[in-house]
Amino acid sequence: MTNPVALDNVLHQDLRVAFRHGAEFGDAANQTLIFPTEFEAVQREFPILFREAEGEGLQAVALTGFDLDENLFFDGERWTSRYIPALQQRGPFSIGIPGDGLDPDEGPTVHVDLDDPRVGTAQGELLFLPQGGASRYLEHVSRVLGRIHGGIGAAAPVYALFQEFGLLESNVIEVTLHDEQRYRIDGFQMLSRDKLAALAPEALERLHRANVLGLAYLVAASLGNISALIERKNAGAVR
Repeated sequence: MTNPVALDNVLHQDLRVAFRHGAEFGDAANQTLIFPTEFEAVQREFPILFREAEGEGLQAVALTGFDLDENLFFDGERWTSRYIPALQQRGPFSIGIPGDGLDPDEGPTVHVDLDDPRVGTAQGELLFLPQGGASRYLEHVSRVLGRIHGGIGAAAPVYALFQEFGLLESNVIEVTLHDEQRYRIDGFQMLSRDKLAALAPEALERLHRANVLGLAYLVAASLGNISALIERKNAGAVR
């Protein structure tokens, strides 16, 4: 159960929220949903793959491990990567969108889940300054939520162009570790470097004008992180 409420600098003047990660908050999964608005940061750390989600259509994910509940960038308490995907950065916060029972004349608002165990802890960070303004923590959360909000709107058009130009293809990731343990990861689509390189000038121009060509190159570059992921897995296997 969740209990999201709109943040209010009067009602929640003294509310504190702990900046904490954990398996119970979804940080230990081997894949995390991501959005085009964070591709530049994600591609420096994680492979970007695509999956068909029932009722949701095509989604992009950052691959973080090979076993189901394995995140090789999470040590049980904190992420060890330089970038944390936005959905895991947001903590107990979410976006309230006009039309969801809100005043349609207002823009998106920040909501907090009062039933989340990170909310209301004495060790947490204050959300508001004594004068009522947003704390640095809340400003950070607002930026993360803005990235998610923008990414939700951008995702479908971007992925539709990837599909239209045939850049995505089903592929299988086969991994053999130093201890001879083998993994076969399927059910994903990958952006083909070869198909991207073979695009006609007219296609490249259209993708460029739609601000999608750069995103395609970022996704293609991210696939080099699969070898780094294998290295992390091997390092854990030999300890």
